[in-house]
Amino acid sequence: MNTSMNQLISLYLTSLLEVEWQNPEVFEFPNEFAKHWLEEQGSLSRRLSQHCKQLTVELLHNQIVTAKTLTRNESQLLSEQECLLREVVLRGDEKDWVIGRTLIPRSTLVDQQYDLAQQGDIPLGLTVFSADNVERDALQVGWASLPQGRFLARRSRLWMNHKPMLVAELFLPNSPVYAKEKV
Repeated sequence: MNTSMNQLISLYLTSLLEVEWQNPEVFEFPNEFAKHWLEEQGSLSRRLSQHCKQLTVELLHNQIVTAKTLTRNESQLLSEQECLLREVVLRGDEKDWVIGRTLIPRSTLVDQQYDLAQQGDIPLGLTVFSADNVERDALQVGWASLPQGRFLARRSRLWMNHKPMLVAELFLPNSPVYAKEKV
């Protein structure tokens, strides 16, 4: 990956941490189409894959971070413990579509059907939504402000077999969320 791309990805990830999260009920969606994307309850990966020939994942980070690195809000939504930090770029037909940042508490990693630490370039959503018991709650949406403009973002807590993880997604300019009509 070239330096300018690295800097851009770094900028995207930073902007994702600076989003002022709002509840969907009070958020002003740009249109109904975007609203449907942001309020998706199932697997975003699965939905994205319907809009391209090939959905790929580039794994940027996959490492344990200390509880101290979590924001106060992240700690409230998860718990005060070490987490696996997984950061990825989801691409549809080689176009960057979504930056994903997932925090998976150490306690969530144990006793699961799947080894989430070894996901690699498999979309997390495909694995999580294959589990026996999956729920999504604490959905929040917002705008990430970047030099290139404002981009939609969402964050939610996924429960896999009654254990939480926090998933934040930034929708990049080429993402189908910005298409004006259904493809």
